[in-house]
Amino acid sequence: MHRTWLVPVRNRLVSSGLTLDALVSRSGYSKTRLSELLRGKDYYPGWAITYSVIRALDIPVSPLLRLWAAAAEEAGKDTGWIKSRISEVPPFTPEAQPVAHRGFTQAMWRPYTAYAQAFLQSERRARKVVARTFDLLWLTWDEATATPDTPRHAWQLLRRTVLALAPRRQDGRPDLRAAAFSTVAQADIPDLAERLYRIDVLAQFFDTITRLPPDQMDVTVLRYLCGIPDHAVPGIVGLPPAITHTLDHHARGALDQLRPASDSQE
Repeated sequence: MHRTWLVPVRNRLVSSGLTLDALVSRSGYSKTRLSELLRGKDYYPGWAITYSVIRALDIPVSPLLRLWAAAAEEAGKDTGWIKSRISEVPPFTPEAQPVAHRGFTQAMWRPYTAYAQAFLQSERRARKVVARTFDLLWLTWDEATATPDTPRHAWQLLRRTVLALAPRRQDGRPDLRAAAFSTVAQADIPDLAERLYRIDVLAQFFDTITRLPPDQMDVTVLRYLCGIPDHAVPGIVGLPPAITHTLDHHARGALDQLRPASDSQE
């Protein structure tokens, strides 16, 4: 995840039709330095060269700066290094966020964060991942709005970002078991033994959810772990209501068959 910001940069370079030689001329950096940056290996690039490239490609600076700084932190750069590199570039006037993107962000912030927190547990981590998703969406907003369904495009971007960071089971499935510790139902049980038993049952049930096909898993997590109302789910995942209803129906049927026998008999 260290170089997620490079994807829209590479894509913009391709779509712009600029050659590397032309980018050298516009940015003022050598072909070797630019090739290293675009390759995304060997070293983490400073903000000055990154800034010169994104300005040459007419990419919004504000969201990419946030992504660059977050990725630098993930790459092991300390706060002093990050601030020092940013200070090497003269201050810029932040771009106006597209109105439609701002409205979409406001509408989806809470459900996206709830979904992310179900997998990542930490609200702080969830908020950071959602913020990163919306910055990536801003950088690809023209592409997103050109798709047949912008909410679906955005949802797939979110789930890829979340699941790339989620803990994994040995078989590769995301690990939802830790979510059992944060449910309201078990927290209200006064008896410790009963609470631990319920946590174990819930952990097994949540683990079973990750055996569902991706869309069924998403609808189930939103409906039953995040508490999203049934009528709101289609707009979040970007699917028609009839399809989400069918996904929910099939998911519940599959869970009845997959859940542990001791739990299904209660």
